[in-house]
Amino acid sequence: MSSIVTDKGIVHYEVDGHGKPLVFLHGWLGSWDVWRETMQTISSLRQYKIYALDFWGFGDSAKKSAPSFTISSYVSMVDQFMEIMGIAQAPVIGHSMGGTVAMKLALEHPSRVEKVVVIGSPMVGSSLNILLKLAGHKLIADLIWSNLGLLRLGLRVFSSQWAKDGQKLYGMIKKDLSRTTVEAFRRSVASLREINLKLYLSQIEVPTLAIYGRKDNVVHPSQATMIGEQVKGTRVEWMNGSKHFPMLDEPERFTRVLLDFLTL
Repeated sequence: MSSIVTDKGIVHYEVDGHGKPLVFLHGWLGSWDVWRETMQTISSLRQYKIYALDFWGFGDSAKKSAPSFTISSYVSMVDQFMEIMGIAQAPVIGHSMGGTVAMKLALEHPSRVEKVVVIGSPMVGSSLNILLKLAGHKLIADLIWSNLGLLRLGLRVFSSQWAKDGQKLYGMIKKDLSRTTVEAFRRSVASLREINLKLYLSQIEVPTLAIYGRKDNVVHPSQATMIGEQVKGTRVEWMNGSKHFPMLDEPERFTRVLLDFLTL
């Protein structure tokens, strides 16, 4: 377990491999652990030093600074992390909320991002599933958080709708849920609900890969088409057998597509 100190507190991260740096970002209610198997596979095949971060409010990162649980703050967090770690530039790979952060980082700090990869990520908040949108409202979030047993039951039921192996996904979410707070839970998804990068996507100048599951019912797959139309030279990769977690649903193909893009 490794960590650095930033202006909003500790950022926890894990490292695997040796070589050129890669930065991985997780999604809402997740942690670096969603990347564990991907990291192990990549480091066994190629010379990369892989950094997987926990956003403030999630995993083992700081949880006390509520205003920092926003997309803009997470962009600042990644920028600070790279500065402190001496990573001048690297490919940044993000799933769901993490991909939104990666794309916004490429817009605001283009010199940091060599390439950007977004996986099942919302570019506009309207693409989110209605249940996620509702979770961003304080009254609803507080109500959900006061009934954690019911929340866990709901997550158990819906996990099979988000990934092929619902039981495996639920185990990950259950663990990560125990390490977050109601403020991180609510503020992060509320910020994601308000995001609108559509008008700015044409300003992205770094090589871009968009990976989306055809069966994604968390973030509407139309976001892939939007990126493909707005970002010049984008490679869009559809994962026909995947839901919201292509790295878990089709791990071999996912890794192959990712490595092919990174080595171009």
